[in-house]
Amino acid sequence: MSEDDTGLRCLVTGATGYIGGRLVPELLAEGHRVRCLARSPAKLRDYPWAGEAEVVRGDVLDADSVAEAMRDTDVAYYLVHALGTGHDFEATDREAARIFGERARAAGVRRIVYLGGLTPPGVPETELSPHLRSRTEVGRILLHSGVPTTVLRAAVIIGSGSASFEMLRYLTERLPVMVTPSWVHTRIQPMGVRDVLRTLVGSALMPADVNRTFDIGGPEILTYLEMMRRYATIAALPRRLIFPVPVLTPRLSSHWVGLVTPVPASIARPLTESLRHEVVCHEHDIVRYVPDPPGRPIGFDEAVSLALQRVRDAQVTTRWSSASVPGAPSDPLPTDPDWAGGSLYTDRRELTVDAPREALWKVIEGIGGDNGWYSFPLAWAVRGWLDRMVGGVGLRRGRRDATRLRTGDSLDFWRVEEIEPGHLLRLRAEMRLPGLAWLEMYAETGDDGGSRFRQRALFHPHGLLGHAYWWSVSPFHAAVFGGMARNIAKAAVKHAADSAPATKPESASTP
Repeated sequence: MSEDDTGLRCLVTGATGYIGGRLVPELLAEGHRVRCLARSPAKLRDYPWAGEAEVVRGDVLDADSVAEAMRDTDVAYYLVHALGTGHDFEATDREAARIFGERARAAGVRRIVYLGGLTPPGVPETELSPHLRSRTEVGRILLHSGVPTTVLRAAVIIGSGSASFEMLRYLTERLPVMVTPSWVHTRIQPMGVRDVLRTLVGSALMPADVNRTFDIGGPEILTYLEMMRRYATIAALPRRLIFPVPVLTPRLSSHWVGLVTPVPASIARPLTESLRHEVVCHEHDIVRYVPDPPGRPIGFDEAVSLALQRVRDAQVTTRWSSASVPGAPSDPLPTDPDWAGGSLYTDRRELTVDAPREALWKVIEGIGGDNGWYSFPLAWAVRGWLDRMVGGVGLRRGRRDATRLRTGDSLDFWRVEEIEPGHLLRLRAEMRLPGLAWLEMYAETGDDGGSRFRQRALFHPHGLLGHAYWWSVSPFHAAVFGGMARNIAKAAVKHAADSAPATKPESASTP
């Protein structure tokens, strides 16, 4: 970032997440320059705005990398949290916020902007959910960092792909009759994601003497029950029958949500715990610094309609699953057993395909989600259910886009670790496993206009349990992985045939 450029110099953390991935293009559109701090810069490589923003490798817990990223920065956006990384996630959040504030002050950053959670007034922090309590503490640490800080506190964010919206959507669509927890009567002030982004961008220009929290929300206060009923109306669903009961605790509620929606219990729990108390704005001072333009903020119905349209048009730019699953492995792909310090199990398949490489790649890139895995559906479904039962993500995350993948995308219980268009798709497992697992698929040029399909599954076991896991499932590999390879090849042949231009019969010659 050079001094000669125009606009503010903005650092965005959490750019691989739901809000961060949408904030970057909004800042760029306003003429600001953006630098993103990411643990895995490759995950941002395929974003539409990647060529316009600078991406640097680092971690908010690594003081040196944060200091380097802060260099020549005017405004630093803090959009990360350690939720789900373990029982000590609050300590991790605390340390990361401390480092961020100290390095921002040392670098001469003019403002920190942080998006936290709305908390009920008068409720002691000890009674808040760990999720909200940690977010409140992070805000307080940044406010006392010595750098002017804007802490925005939002409740439920409604937008295509947000965890709150997905939870609301699937609960309402899949359950015409619901026995629900008592928190469906909690009053909430939801906010459209477009207004959240507008407020984040506008907060960069606040005067230097502003150092405080702001409650932000939409124009309506609703109960979760009202939100579900209004969603049903907007989505043209029959009226939902909802029967609240007091016995579903937040823990039980999270498992209930995890069974019905794509949002796993590990993420649903903090969302449901946050709904135990009323989350309503008690001031609207933000308009002094970020005025509402005509027609803003948008209401609940419009926010839901916009989100649904994005889903139907397959234009969901980021999802709640855009960020890596907390605790998911981030080690580089092992290339041999020596690297792994022991065993590296491999299952290899290779087939000749009577179809062009382009047709084969189309099938490979379209795998997962509604398209399935081309192999033993019951086995995949059972594995997904088992994963959700132990708190994993299961198969319900689906895909962000039905036909295209980019590095960092979640794909059911996998994540796209590497994609070379037309050639390689490498997936890293984010299911609960006693080890690290990858699945690679290659499309290569074959003879006589055909292609070669190569598939490789790798597993690096952790301890004796990891070895036992591999040998317990290996008898099924011929059906699962072998069937996958054969069916992908068949699908590629069919795709090539369906895509071939129809040939017209030659007209009979006139005698």
